[in-house]
Amino acid sequence: MLALAAASFAQIGVGISVSFGPPALPVYEQPLCPAPGYIWTPGYWAYDPDFGDYYWVPGTWVLAPQVGFLWTPGWWGWEGGGFLFHEGYWGPVVGFYGGINYGYGYFGRGYEGGRWDHDQFYYNRAVNNVNVTNVHNVYNTTVINNNSNHVSYNGGNGGVTAQPTAQEQAATRERHIPPVAGQTQQVQAARSNQQLRASVNQGKPPIAATPKPGAFQGSGVVPAKQAGGRYTPPPNHAATAAKPDNNAAARPETTPQTAHQQNNVPRPPENNAQTARPENNPQTARQQNNVPKPPENNAQPARPENNPQTARQQNNAPRPPAVHPNDLPPIEHSAAPNTGNAEANQRYQQQQEQLRTQQMQERQKLQQQQQQEHQQMAQQQANQARQQQMEQQHQQQTQRLQEQHAQQQQQLAHQQQQQTQARQQPQHANPPKPPEH
Repeated sequence: MLALAAASFAQIGVGISVSFGPPALPVYEQPLCPAPGYIWTPGYWAYDPDFGDYYWVPGTWVLAPQVGFLWTPGWWGWEGGGFLFHEGYWGPVVGFYGGINYGYGYFGRGYEGGRWDHDQFYYNRAVNNVNVTNVHNVYNTTVINNNSNHVSYNGGNGGVTAQPTAQEQAATRERHIPPVAGQTQQVQAARSNQQLRASVNQGKPPIAATPKPGAFQGSGVVPAKQAGGRYTPPPNHAATAAKPDNNAAARPETTPQTAHQQNNVPRPPENNAQTARPENNPQTARQQNNVPKPPENNAQPARPENNPQTARQQNNAPRPPAVHPNDLPPIEHSAAPNTGNAEANQRYQQQQEQLRTQQMQERQKLQQQQQQEHQQMAQQQANQARQQQMEQQHQQQTQRLQEQHAQQQQQLAHQQQQQTQARQQPQHANPPKPPEH
């Protein structure tokens, strides 16, 4: 169950109990709102069980998945002897988010950064960074925030002591929409960025906020100005001796020699003294005697023609069929429509995001189903023939899902094209009378 929970919502730690709390929230500036209809979703610390470490998910502007919906941020809370993450959601009312002061309208209770008026979202300029040249739906309401606490969790030692109100409890029972595809993309990009791990940045992430989901480079990306507090994980915890990734050998901090140099610790003597002496090092001996280096025995992985992915690119060979949903290419963001009507553009983009979110959830559901079948097959110690048959069924299921999603995207694009053409055609109140014979 923990493995399945870790796979959901890009493995942010939902359902996983962590023995120590996340770092304090860093201090950073909010990027400029990119366009009307975007709502601010604050940054937060997520947890990676593979590395036993927290990592920062930068705050970003996200298109609301539905008119009238607001974002309730996720939060960490102390429960049952550990810290559990409560996933955020979209809904008509902002619910309880632990009393955490995320800033920019999320000061612990509700949201002071803007409001919906019919089908338009209005921004509070006293809270949000909005350019009135691009965004006209604005107002100014001074918000007094007396909460200067940067603690990022509720309960436990030193945590926020807020409790949900009756209204916030009722909000949890309202109709919800889970994080949209752009937010999932933001988490995936953050999790793969080593510099965003708390053990590396010590609570001061170099990418604290982005103008749009997944935009981790370029103008608008904001670094943290300062850490919200000192990051002191428990000694000998997994975060200080994290599980190495495939590129660990390339990182200086994972190289014993570099680590000793950085910490000014003398390097311990080698167990094999001969290896440390130049005359016993074959490479050094060849250099001293001007002997050419023999060819490597394991040179094949370095040659492009032996890399299947590179070989396919050079030969324009088709990508092998996907067996599982995780093998499928990422669902791409559709290009922003330009109909000349800002309201129509926003509605079309929301429809595209909703479809993308739905399709990602269907992929995750099928992936989990297939993983369960793999586990059952392993428990039954099935023979190779049954395993091959199961893999064929998984491939057929994945291909059907891919075809279904492609049809849905084509139908949505066709529908939007028809509506755009209908708007562009001139409307005649009194059509001309046909000539009489």
